[in-house]
Amino acid sequence: MAVDALDARILRLMLEQPRTSVREYARILGVARGTVQARLDRLEREGVVTGFGPRLSAAALGHPVLAFVHIEVTQGHLDDVGDRLAAVPEIVEVFSTTGEGDLLTRCVARDNTHLEDVVQKIIRMPGVVRTRTEVAMRERVAHRMLPLVESVGRQAVPGRTG
Repeated sequence: MAVDALDARILRLMLEQPRTSVREYARILGVARGTVQARLDRLEREGVVTGFGPRLSAAALGHPVLAFVHIEVTQGHLDDVGDRLAAVPEIVEVFSTTGEGDLLTRCVARDNTHLEDVVQKIIRMPGVVRTRTEVAMRERVAHRMLPLVESVGRQAVPGRTG
């Protein structure tokens, strides 16, 4: 999907001021409200914008321990294990990967004992061969998209209309 300079400016505003209205975005950008709404609709339809919900802190929800659990899965059981992992509330993300493991999960826990319980739950799942856990010590770069949006915006075609 091609993102032009106006799309990038809209995305930047959404990231910097997520609770602002479409009308206010239009005022800031100096374009019609309908133009901004049409752009947002297209960006959502094409999968650039994937949601509008709040970002939550697992630590503030009582789960300050973050770990990445690499999982090796028996051949042919990737989907089954993925479905089982989705039922564990402490597992907040799962990715299929290349390399030594088949799946990479992002897990949160109340403390190290709780983390061990979560890992043991994973190990007991049918189709799981082995796991390897890495505990995050400190977040160095928080999840972010603004630098990417800015880079795409600099490379965008200036006058494309949507």
